Amino acid sequence: MLLILVLIIIITFILVAYRSFISRILKEKDIQFQAELDHQLELTVENIKGQEDERKRVAIAVHDDIGNRLNILALWLNNLDPENQEASKKVINNQITELIDSTRNISHSLYPVNLEKLGLVLYLQELVTNLSYKINVELDIKAGYTKKDTFTEVQIYRVIQEFTSNVIKHSTADEVRVYIRKYTHHLTVILSDNGQGFDEKTAAKGMGLKNIEARAISVQAIFKWKNKAGRGSRLIINIPHPL
Repeated sequence: MLLILVLIIIITFILVAYRSFISRILKEKDIQFQAELDHQLELTVENIKGQEDERKRVAIAVHDDIGNRLNILALWLNNLDPENQEASKKVINNQITELIDSTRNISHSLYPVNLEKLGLVLYLQELVTNLSYKINVELDIKAGYTKKDTFTEVQIYRVIQEFTSNVIKHSTADEVRVYIRKYTHHLTVILSDNGQGFDEKTAAKGMGLKNIEARAISVQAIFKWKNKAGRGSRLIINIPHPL
């Protein structure tokens, strides 16, 4: 009888301990899930703010740049000097050229329209050329890269563009390295610079970093920052191939 009572006590203890263990595991999973939801919400909110900031920037560019150039062009057209037509023609042509360039830059900032036509590789080569007067960008795309869907390629391009922009604005780096390689199950993109770097765990994440992470998440990528203060920054992104 005593043995049975001891067995009952032991079994009861085991069941209570097991239930407590399961309850703790479920609670931890709920906390982790809620933290992930909060993080996703934060990224969504920041992404919306980023879109509004971008709209504001474009509106200002259209108003202050294109609007002013059109006003100047209108003034020149209304006050043409019949005795010096060559000079007037030169000024007007310059204004038209600058208007075309401004329009192209604004359009390009809104959406990389030529990416669908040229493909990611050629478009990145164009980006490298355009940035050459600001910073040296080494582009290393291994043989075997195959075109992905347009949405994914746009996100890859924007991540590289955002990373480079952050380096130019906030780093002492004079070089950015872009490495892209296709593996069996995923595409790897590695971005790095030779600047002062930052501690990703303690650094306050600005819009640039949040935009990069939001774009990586949008293509279901796994990403990881590998930074050390004083040794440059490095971002590794693995984008799964569609099943």
